[in-house]
Amino acid sequence: MTNVLIVGSGPTGLTLGIELARRGVAFRIVERSSGPAEGVRGKGLQPRTLEVFDDLGVIDEILATGSAYPPLRSYQGEQVVWEGRMDEPREPSPGVPYPNLVMQPQWRTERILRDRLAELGGHVEYGAGVTAVEQDAESVTATLATGERVRCSHLVAADGGRSTVRKLLGVGFLGDTYESDRAVLADVRTRDLDRDHWHLWGDMAAKVLHVSLCPLPGTDVFQLVAPYTGEDDPRRILAEHAPHVTLDEVIWRSEYRVNVRMAERFRVGRVFLAGDAAHVHSPAGGQGLNTGVQDAYNLGWKLALGGERLLDTYEHERMEVAADVLGLSTRLYREREHKRGGETDQLAIGYTDSPLSVGERGGERLGGPFDAQRGTHFTLLAATGRDYGDAVRVHPPLDGRQGVILVRPDGYIGYHGDESGLSAYLSGWGIAAPLASAR
Repeated sequence: MTNVLIVGSGPTGLTLGIELARRGVAFRIVERSSGPAEGVRGKGLQPRTLEVFDDLGVIDEILATGSAYPPLRSYQGEQVVWEGRMDEPREPSPGVPYPNLVMQPQWRTERILRDRLAELGGHVEYGAGVTAVEQDAESVTATLATGERVRCSHLVAADGGRSTVRKLLGVGFLGDTYESDRAVLADVRTRDLDRDHWHLWGDMAAKVLHVSLCPLPGTDVFQLVAPYTGEDDPRRILAEHAPHVTLDEVIWRSEYRVNVRMAERFRVGRVFLAGDAAHVHSPAGGQGLNTGVQDAYNLGWKLALGGERLLDTYEHERMEVAADVLGLSTRLYREREHKRGGETDQLAIGYTDSPLSVGERGGERLGGPFDAQRGTHFTLLAATGRDYGDAVRVHPPLDGRQGVILVRPDGYIGYHGDESGLSAYLSGWGIAAPLASAR
């Protein structure tokens, strides 16, 4: 029996696959499409996501092939009328090693994650969407489009905003679709613009955008975005607002409507919802892809340990985060604000009210030391002589403050307090138990 069936091969599903693969958990990833997705779609990787990618072993390629966001340049026709930046660059620090947003086309992010998955022995099964789901107290059985029936211990739906699994479960998807806010999205080539700026036509003072062309790193492609006003041909859109810019090629195009929705539940028995299957956002603030990666990073280690009480904390922790992020992205969208600050980097997200969080700093993101945290283990910051087994690695305390700090595999503090209470915490959550004195 497969331990975990992952439905969907976007960033959420691939991140979860890598998490399970490096923990030795048997899994399969099935995808209804016939091959990898095309088009740029999400292109911004937030600082917290970069920390996750460091732990997953893909950060070097992400940084080598990505770039900082270019400065904005606004025009009226051919005349430059304004220049500025979305955010001022920040210097790395021990607690925030990746402080700046990185631009990376989503297709390349997915390719990098697929390559890492392959290194760990995993792969995506294309043309194998789910058509039916049944479950009982012991397992889930999914029927694939190929006719195969797959029995698994748990199923994770990471199959997008139109999630088949969510619909099969009858889980409501609450929120709004902004029918009047439609946009044209396209990948295009042109030789008429420099690749050092993000080019925009509109009235920036009034926060009105007509069309934008953003150069994508490591390519000769621009991403075109324009509000849909009855015209979906990128060439005609540019002819109206920037007639001096000629498109040499339209590689891919799509149309989307702004949806702001969240599932009523993130867990139904042995089935979990993650990524866009659980929540969809406006594009403002670059939160959608990043929030899905965090869902997977939160869920992976819990699936590996497998306790039902522990698995319940996924819904508790991630539903609250998703609701907050939906509120943030909606506000940024309504304000049409191009400036970005710390509120979008996801570094302040925590789980302070989670049942997993104990003590003064319980639920906080630890930050550094990252070298001690890389891997699948818990990290115990303490001057201790006890051995807590392979699941927990001991590291010297950061400072002289009283108490020990147990850091979860996803980088958040689980326990902060006296070491005398740590054993009960570990055994209570099915994590580990002290073996003996290390002295």
